[in-house]
Amino acid sequence: MPTTEPSAPIDVPRGLKGVVVTETSIGDVRGAEGFYHYREYSAVDLAQTRTFEDVWHLMFHGTLPDAAELATFRARTAALRHLSPDVAEALPAIARSTALSGPLAGLRTALSLAGASAGFRPLYDIDPERRRADALAACAAVPTLVTALHRLGQGLAPVEPRDDLPYAANYLYMLTGQEPDPAQARAVESYLISTVDHGFNASTFTARVIASTGADLAACLVGALGALSGPLHGGAPSRALDTLDAIGSPDRIDGWLRERVLAGDRIMGFGHPVYTTEDPRSRMLKGIARGFGGDLVDFALQVEERAEAILAELKPGRDLHINVEFYAGVVMELCGLPREMFTPTFAAARMVGWSANVLEQAEDSKIIRPVARYVGPAPARPVPAA
Repeated sequence: MPTTEPSAPIDVPRGLKGVVVTETSIGDVRGAEGFYHYREYSAVDLAQTRTFEDVWHLMFHGTLPDAAELATFRARTAALRHLSPDVAEALPAIARSTALSGPLAGLRTALSLAGASAGFRPLYDIDPERRRADALAACAAVPTLVTALHRLGQGLAPVEPRDDLPYAANYLYMLTGQEPDPAQARAVESYLISTVDHGFNASTFTARVIASTGADLAACLVGALGALSGPLHGGAPSRALDTLDAIGSPDRIDGWLRERVLAGDRIMGFGHPVYTTEDPRSRMLKGIARGFGGDLVDFALQVEERAEAILAELKPGRDLHINVEFYAGVVMELCGLPREMFTPTFAAARMVGWSANVLEQAEDSKIIRPVARYVGPAPARPVPAA
């Protein structure tokens, strides 16, 4: 990137759409092609053929591990799943305080506490190896934190992590207290891999902005969680299922969809700000859903077919397709995840991508500091007497 700075502010599109703000070697989203990748590998291919720990290693170290490296990495990250006593003791109070807001809100507080308890120091003050160690600790602890908060909110005791289970299976085990069905564990693992990273979305950019200040890793991740909590970003999987519930039956599909589209309402689970073709994640998740089968899957397929036809008719030229949230909600429902855990589950996976971006940003000492164009009353107005 050029290092010279402009002498005057530059106008850019709203939302920074299409504006290049940095260079990255982590991954990329090619919206016109319906393709995205982690490092040099197709993210969907990784989700279909590798484990979550494989991809975690790839994001942090830049390479897919061999068998020995994977075994070492699994053992290290499994050991980091266990919470310190002071953090574990605080979780019931956090769960009570965030009962009305849910586990994602509780996770923001718990993750901040975990970082402080572990002594996370500003990125600016530590070397790359310590930064990576902090990132590993945070990513390993988040599934334990969020499942514990959920269970406490349900009046249940947290379930201790198991070091012998892979990441996704352990996540479901801590959530339910039962060792998961292998097919369900693999389906959730594929979903988690597919959501590790996805370009410079709002939460990833937020994490990098905070990292550019030299703040500690927990601060960066908590900021990213705040961005993710917005329904226009990470809150749509459960809302897509809510759409299916609201429609209710096949005979109501056309009428319900036409009414909402004509009213200008957004249909959750359709359209994406980057993809102008089919979202590759939705294609993969649709295949997983079809593998499970059942009434919910059949109904989702009908809604998808009719919604795309109606959107094409009423919004010609928009080329709107389902996005990742539509079948993500279906798959997670089929795997037994409660809806209030859909976005926290997404967040648990995205921690790895956020952390990889934070580690990359920390190598650049330049703070991200754009400007705003003032459009208020003309200054300088005299201050009136009190």
